[in-house]
Amino acid sequence: MECGGGITVSEDEVTEQTSDEESDNSDFEEEMVTVWSTDSKDTLELATTPVDEWIRDVDFESTTDVPIPERLVDQVIGQDAGSIVIRKAAEQRRHMMMIGDPGTGKSMLARSMTELLPQDSLEDILCYPNEDDENEPRVRTVPAGRGDRIVKAQREAIRIQKEKNQKMLMIGFVAIAFLLAIVAIQSGDILTLLFGMLLLMFGYMFLRSRMGGADEGRIPKVLVKRESGDAPSFVDATGTLSGSLLGDVRHDPFQSGGMETPAHERVEPGAIHRAHGGVLYIDEINLLRLEEQQALLTAMQERAFPISGRSERSSGALTKTEAVPCDFILIAAGNLDAIQGMHPALRSRIRGYGYEVYVNSFMPDTYSNRRRLIRFIAQEVRRDLGTAREIPHFDRSGVAVILREAQRRAGRRGKLSLRLRELGGLVRIAGDLACEEGSEYTTSRHVLAARNIAKPLEQQVADRMIERRLEYSLTVNSGSRIGRVNGLAVLGADSGLSDYSGIMLPVEALVTPSLASGGKVYATGGLSDLAKESVTNVSAVIKKLTGKDVSDYDIHVQFVDTHGVDGDSASITIATAVISALENIPIRQDLAMTGSLSVRGEVLPIGGVTAKIEAAAQCGIKSVVIPRANFQDVLLDTKYDHIEVIAVDTLDEVMEHALVRGASKNSLVQRLAAVIDRLTPDPSPNSQLS
Repeated sequence: MECGGGITVSEDEVTEQTSDEESDNSDFEEEMVTVWSTDSKDTLELATTPVDEWIRDVDFESTTDVPIPERLVDQVIGQDAGSIVIRKAAEQRRHMMMIGDPGTGKSMLARSMTELLPQDSLEDILCYPNEDDENEPRVRTVPAGRGDRIVKAQREAIRIQKEKNQKMLMIGFVAIAFLLAIVAIQSGDILTLLFGMLLLMFGYMFLRSRMGGADEGRIPKVLVKRESGDAPSFVDATGTLSGSLLGDVRHDPFQSGGMETPAHERVEPGAIHRAHGGVLYIDEINLLRLEEQQALLTAMQERAFPISGRSERSSGALTKTEAVPCDFILIAAGNLDAIQGMHPALRSRIRGYGYEVYVNSFMPDTYSNRRRLIRFIAQEVRRDLGTAREIPHFDRSGVAVILREAQRRAGRRGKLSLRLRELGGLVRIAGDLACEEGSEYTTSRHVLAARNIAKPLEQQVADRMIERRLEYSLTVNSGSRIGRVNGLAVLGADSGLSDYSGIMLPVEALVTPSLASGGKVYATGGLSDLAKESVTNVSAVIKKLTGKDVSDYDIHVQFVDTHGVDGDSASITIATAVISALENIPIRQDLAMTGSLSVRGEVLPIGGVTAKIEAAAQCGIKSVVIPRANFQDVLLDTKYDHIEVIAVDTLDEVMEHALVRGASKNSLVQRLAAVIDRLTPDPSPNSQLS
């Protein structure tokens, strides 16, 4: 892994350091509970024992027994390389940029840096009035904890001086009133006495109210306050406006008449100033405007940034402070598209003076990582202890279901999902159900019920589409038809969720002689550009494999009752439907298929294979054809074990399983097998899962 500033972190170094850290912590964990003790199975090799069998040998009764590290950086799961980089960045005070899927621990890693930074350099920031120019307040820094003491000392001095002045004023007015009374008595003019006393009273009240006002206007304002024992600050500036990020000057409704608020009192610090000496975290940094990114870059370079009014219609627009210290560590985060919206100079600053890290979306399914996921469940439960959202701990059966769900959502065999925010949502919903029942522990029954409740919107839409198609007989799962294939697709593939939502996608093809010169391909069903390109590609493959000149035909491809089709995973579906229509050979309707198709006729891997197979099972399909490369990624629920999964390498194998047996089928399969270029190894004997 290459990091900014010319620093490279190799995977061997990461593995070695991670192993050392695990060995250092093993004794501590063994003392607390034997669930984390090492055994013969605890290696870097993938786990071969099913979760339900393995968890019976793990020595814990519930997540109550699971030890949790005190430091936040040690609680991060599956981001070993990121943890190492965060330690180095904290030691060297380097900026960082973390890119990856949402919910994989980026904010947790960023927050953990505050535990690694030194605490002896924290400062308070004070804003003073400027006697030379009131619209340019002065800025000073003092050691942490002294800012409040300075303000309190000045307030106390002004209070004492004000009380002294009020006593002197009272004595003066009493003396004047006494003399006025003597004069009025001697002259016998009572009206003059009353009028004079009234004037003295109003004069005293006016002077008393104004006394000390100018002195109070010289008291500084604490912009950033720290305590000597505080940890470095962590400021989350995600989605903040310009004034909240860079600082602002409040509007003063009393702008004249001697009642206006002093300029330094209206200064408000921004997130960059509150993060002075600590960490500034900005997720989805590409959402900041370019001028805000430019200002952020200036603050990073100068380690100081003046505060000015951000509204041109406010009186604060005239005010601009001296440069306010903002020596922070920037941790920018986002998805891959965040790089496209970043200011080039800002990213160059991070690359030149920091690190770039691509966080993991999954981790190997080892026994150690399974225990880490158990610890994650315990962390989620203990996070809400003592609050109104408190949920029961998980027993062994509930933990097992969560682990299987992590396997399933990874989408690849031998992997565990690190989309922990989504798994955390499942944990909390299951806990809520257990809490509603008054159960002591959260069990597998609660987790399974929570999984049905916590379905993403895409899955809910897919379920209703399947139900409606079955109700109106739009789904055909028996018999045979010419030119009709049950394809498979997923909804919400680009939604940012790890859990795909499968749907069965009927595809029909009709081939007619072309009346004009040169045949055309017509595709309907709300296809995206990529899907349309796959249809065109399929026509070229068919021309090569069948030997027929498709330019003599008009090919009509319809995605039945479907809108918004994306990707090329329906390529073999389209090819099968068109070839069936060309050769007039029927297709099995109790079979569904998914897979991409190369120009050589090879079947290429696709995504969301498990969700697609389960959708086919819900529609009453008996067999599913998938790419052989995806065979290892199939992780079906036990209720779908009855479905037959067929792995194929080439289009002729697809035809062998999809077409109805007969002489025409055998001839076609032989012709296809003769012209297809096989680049993949010969099929293994284990090509079916039933």
